[in-house]
Amino acid sequence: MISDLRRPQLFSLLCRSTSAYIYRHCTYWQHTNPSHYHKVEKMGVETEVVSVPATPTAASTPPFTVPQSPLKPTAPPSSASSPFHCPISAPPSSFQYSPSMSRSPFLARISSAAASRFSFSGNATPVRSSPMRKVIINMKSYLEEVGHLTRLDPQDAWLPITESRNGNAYYSTFHNLSAGIGFQALILPLAFTFLGWKWGIMSLSAFYIWQLYTLWILTQLHESVPGTRYNRYIQLAMAAFGPKLGLCLTKFPIMYLSAGNCTALILIGGGTMKLFFRVVCGNSCQSRPLSTVEWYLVFLCLALVLAQLPNLNSIAGISLVGAITAVSYCTLIWVISVSKHRPQDISYQPLKGENDAATVFSLLNALGVVAFSFRGHNLVLEIQATMPSTLKHPASVPMWKGVKVAYLLIAFCLFPLAIGGYWAYGNLIPRSGILYALHEFHSHDTSRALLGLTTLMVVINCLSTFQIYAMPVFDNLESSYTFRTNRPCPWWLRSGIRVFFASVAFFIANALPFLTSLAGLLGGISLPVTLAYPCFMYNIIRKPEKYSPTWYLNLGLGVVGMVLSFLLITGGIWSIVDTCHNFHFFKPQQ
Repeated sequence: MISDLRRPQLFSLLCRSTSAYIYRHCTYWQHTNPSHYHKVEKMGVETEVVSVPATPTAASTPPFTVPQSPLKPTAPPSSASSPFHCPISAPPSSFQYSPSMSRSPFLARISSAAASRFSFSGNATPVRSSPMRKVIINMKSYLEEVGHLTRLDPQDAWLPITESRNGNAYYSTFHNLSAGIGFQALILPLAFTFLGWKWGIMSLSAFYIWQLYTLWILTQLHESVPGTRYNRYIQLAMAAFGPKLGLCLTKFPIMYLSAGNCTALILIGGGTMKLFFRVVCGNSCQSRPLSTVEWYLVFLCLALVLAQLPNLNSIAGISLVGAITAVSYCTLIWVISVSKHRPQDISYQPLKGENDAATVFSLLNALGVVAFSFRGHNLVLEIQATMPSTLKHPASVPMWKGVKVAYLLIAFCLFPLAIGGYWAYGNLIPRSGILYALHEFHSHDTSRALLGLTTLMVVINCLSTFQIYAMPVFDNLESSYTFRTNRPCPWWLRSGIRVFFASVAFFIANALPFLTSLAGLLGGISLPVTLAYPCFMYNIIRKPEKYSPTWYLNLGLGVVGMVLSFLLITGGIWSIVDTCHNFHFFKPQQ
């Protein structure tokens, strides 16, 4: 209710309640304690000391009357015989301090002034037990609640991410599951072919724990400054690193992650739809199948229909469907793979390159694939921005509950899929991932209905994941319009923006059909956003004690993350150069 008020109305309400509250308690004290002056002997001079009222009056001064306007209180007349003059606090707008009132600077000034001016001895009533002190203590919680009110940007009500703020812990679970599990899980066993059992499991566990810690950091930094909500990852980076450096460090990786994932989802979704058609139609099917590009277009049209939903909260149901299908197909794939007979010529010996340098770069590229499997950090703040937040019920509580449930399920999906998939196929896993290995090795001993159901779930999950990863791009494009015109996007322009983005993604998918083979490079580019930047931002914004364990931990993880990102990008570039003869522009695989 209060959050809907404008700032002048909020100050007016605050001043009215403050004046009435102070006057009521002071009047009550004057009636119950008529003798409020005490003679105090100090340095041989007899001095009058007031014991309770924060606005003392001399003996000749008439009693304080209620002001006609609470915004302009009538101060009691000054008296030369009274050396004390401590006025009632003025409206907050008259003080120069941060807009956040949770620190209550004007209250601190009153308390410090009273403590420095008044000294008590003998039977004088101490300030600690005075009614005015109680008034200040009782009002402090109210002022903290008012100070916590978020300074809302009017444009936030027009943008897809912050247009609706009725999210909850369930929405957080759905969105994080849909964003955390996807096509990158299907190529995770491929990384084990280079890392082997020991290093594969160790790296997967280390990345999982690391990214869970940075997830917790991001949920805490969302409202790290009272009265301010960082609704987008870029906004938090700009607040921590500065406007220019923060934008330079995060703008490209965030947009690259969102647009790159949407492009890769078109490739995976269209290719999986083609595979689903083959499974359903069978070998005896006489109908002419669509080409790969045509399947891309079919997938894109379905995704565009779902993309007309206006905001992030409106796609919660789609994220729920995507989360269910992701958990289901991951479980089905590894269960079917483990339950069937393994190929006879299977091997678990880690693959090596032609020389030591090639082997090292292959290991780095495999680590990039593992890092890319834990994506979604570029959406954490956006998901949390869809939730209401108050001082007693901050948005971080339901967000963290949803994150814990989501990533527990993600662990139950990724670890069995990676370990079970590598156990079932070893070094024979194709570069396309474990789904194609399932069709290649077990299409003859697995029912077509089960294979078709698994493949269809992958398609549905790709359609669902496309929506949540495209939302930051939609938000960024629409914010450019609202910033220039100071009005919301009309429905036709919003639809046009989404069609435009989908068309660009479709063009890139046709121009770079080998994009899914660049998972190692994508992992290296996204690693700072996932593992490094949150640690640096925590030290900058929260400012833990220097040289404390927390400070060293965040600094160490941030530095290691940046170094590892550079190495993984190097390994990804080497992988592109090494296999460039297999890459063909504008020639999707048939």
